[in-house]
Amino acid sequence: MQILNNKTFDNAIKEGIVVVDFFATWCGPCRMMAPILEDLQEELGDNVKIYKVDVDESEALARKFGIMSIPTIIIFENGQVRQKHIGLWQHDDALDTIKSYL
Repeated sequence: MQILNNKTFDNAIKEGIVVVDFFATWCGPCRMMAPILEDLQEELGDNVKIYKVDVDESEALARKFGIMSIPTIIIFENGQVRQKHIGLWQHDDALDTIKSYL
């Protein structure tokens, strides 16, 4: 899964439905979230793009989106924030929510 940074972020989220996981490598719940997001990407295919942002490496992005707790997952539609989920997101709940934007 591609990790976005300050330079690549805006271009990556500008079109379609994009899910971005704000995480840190030292965060236990973030590590638990990773395989869930990989499964979601497989299930949803090209309908949705899923990316990650390391909050330690991209502090400006974390500040821009008010990330205070991780993991935080934000769903973007054509570059606009549509939904924010804080904490570990169970597979079925995440799938249902993301599908509602398709």
